[in-house]
Amino acid sequence: MVIREQLEQREYDLLRPYAVHVRESRGRMMPEQEDPYRTAFQRDRDRILHTKAFRRLKHKTQVFLRPQDDHYRTRLTHTLEVSQIARTLARALFLNEDLVEAIALGHDLGHAPFGHAGESVLNELYAPGFKHYEQSLRVVDLLEKRHDKAGLNLSAEVRDGILRHSAGKCLLYGKQPEPVMIAESRIVSISDAIAYISHDIDDAIRAGVITEASLPANAASRLGTDSSDRIDAMVVGVIEGSPDGIIGIMPDVCSAMAELRDYLYHEVYPCEAIESEIRNARRIIRELYLYLIEHPTDDIIKGNDEDSSERHTVDIVAGMTDEYAMRLHRTLLQPRSWAL
Repeated sequence: MVIREQLEQREYDLLRPYAVHVRESRGRMMPEQEDPYRTAFQRDRDRILHTKAFRRLKHKTQVFLRPQDDHYRTRLTHTLEVSQIARTLARALFLNEDLVEAIALGHDLGHAPFGHAGESVLNELYAPGFKHYEQSLRVVDLLEKRHDKAGLNLSAEVRDGILRHSAGKCLLYGKQPEPVMIAESRIVSISDAIAYISHDIDDAIRAGVITEASLPANAASRLGTDSSDRIDAMVVGVIEGSPDGIIGIMPDVCSAMAELRDYLYHEVYPCEAIESEIRNARRIIRELYLYLIEHPTDDIIKGNDEDSSERHTVDIVAGMTDEYAMRLHRTLLQPRSWAL
């Protein structure tokens, strides 16, 4: 057997029956010759890692826009934290670690500049709507190129996990995602929530928006009082709450996670320190989009497929980093004296 076949056999022998085994993958949209050394999911991970969209995540907002402190999270560091948590869970539960890593690395490729603020503006302006998870799939299916051809031609399971990575947050509130997600997709979705609950609290404390003492007492008591303890408690809660292939969270941990998530949405994300910057960010995205619609560039006119100029404009704006969006806004929309 070639090395890939040995890896596939080892995976088949080790993983739980309800895990996704790569040799049973639903395959790619365009058939390809197999690699002698890497499995299909390992190749997908590598393709995502080497995209321009992945590199741009280092200059895209997580929560705090344009932080001066080097230690605040960006969309890239968030992605890496999600990946590491998901791999830990997959390994402990004997699920497909390569698959969860590929999904995790690709799950936020379609995020607009300025995080959810940019996403909400594009959703308002573009009639069909804009969701970052749908854009992430569009990035890997069309906008990124490989061998001068559109798209990365990823496996069906990776594509599905990227598209549905936001569905799992309903688990925090006692609901089940529909349709039923494969175990690896659920792991990434829960890991996404674990990561942002933990690091958004950490960053908010660093920014002076909240204090450790202001966190909900019940949740803090159950999950711990620092970032490391919280992550550990949530990871253990998933491992111990996932018997027989039904991925879930221990009830007391799930309740604490939901309480902290609600706290973030009520006390951190809408706080004036963040909201004032979000208002500026929303204005920049709105004005850039409207300007580019009225003054289409060659890229917008030609596009990457047969979609409308509005669709291409969304692709261009969504692909911008925070800094590039601000720089382009100064160049196109501010009087020269202001832009100096």
